[in-house]
Amino acid sequence: MVDAQRIADAQRLLAQLGVSVADLREAQRPRVPTIAEYLPRVIAAAGPGARRTYGSYWDRIAARWADRRLDSIAATDIEALQRQAAAVARPRRNGRGGRHAGEHVIAAVRAIYNRAIADGLLEASDSPAHRVGKPRRLPSTRRALTPEELEEINLAARSSGNDVVLDAILLRLHTETACRRGGALALRLMDLDQDRGLIRLTEKGGTLRWQPITLDLAASLGDHARHRGAVLPTDALLRFRHGGALTSRRYDHLWKRIGERLPWVAAQGISTHWLRHTTLTWVERHFGYGVARAYAGHTDSTGPATTTYIKADLHAVATALAAMTGQPHPMAALIDDPQARQPRSS
Repeated sequence: MVDAQRIADAQRLLAQLGVSVADLREAQRPRVPTIAEYLPRVIAAAGPGARRTYGSYWDRIAARWADRRLDSIAATDIEALQRQAAAVARPRRNGRGGRHAGEHVIAAVRAIYNRAIADGLLEASDSPAHRVGKPRRLPSTRRALTPEELEEINLAARSSGNDVVLDAILLRLHTETACRRGGALALRLMDLDQDRGLIRLTEKGGTLRWQPITLDLAASLGDHARHRGAVLPTDALLRFRHGGALTSRRYDHLWKRIGERLPWVAAQGISTHWLRHTTLTWVERHFGYGVARAYAGHTDSTGPATTTYIKADLHAVATALAAMTGQPHPMAALIDDPQARQPRSS
């Protein structure tokens, strides 16, 4: 037990010296670095997704506040940067008047201060970034595409462009699996199991899962990879005609070209993520929330407590795929419900 008299003596001594307990704590804390000194450490510790999303905003922060210490930046400074980023945001097909840019600015600054707090450079209450609220997200304009719309999109992709084989495989892959772009771009030859009709997807947050695909698509992916130079297990699965690995720019060019042929695609800002929305909506309607959650690869535990118990296995996902595509799958259970059979466009 601490002696109360000793505490009183220490307090009197500190008062005589003109020093407070807060001063002692401040003296023990490491020197607070400037943005230019600290940001490289933040970037080095960030994952590839964070670097891709926040990289341009971190560059802007470094240019604006390079010589300023972390503890000298105010919430007002961050709000000003947020407004500026929203005002100069490049117009996009799915833009919301710069709201996303403003949201990313705050998230990028918070990432810096989260790291500083974790490193013991600042207290959580000292973070100005956490005193600035993110813009409220507007409801998504995405919806499930109709079978007729999906067929139009596939036809436009197959009848234009300089690599219709790659584009057709991409659209089919995303329609069957509901995977994200990042998941497709990360696919390697070793992630394809042709015999069992499976691909291994690595997506947001480093999540890893095996996803059923039709045997037709599995064979097409295997032929595509081998004919375009994939040899080693770690070689990219999706490849350009010259043998190089697929990049995200192909998606941008694909949807721009489809939008030029189908004005309604450009007007509504339809993108690859709409295919994910379409497939998951169909699965949820026919097989329920639990299967749709597994199909999407969602592993979060947020939401009602009952989500802990609503789970589906690989066989349930394969069963939904077989019903959706009208093609049998080695891992699917038998289905007797004719309402659960609705072949998808491919």
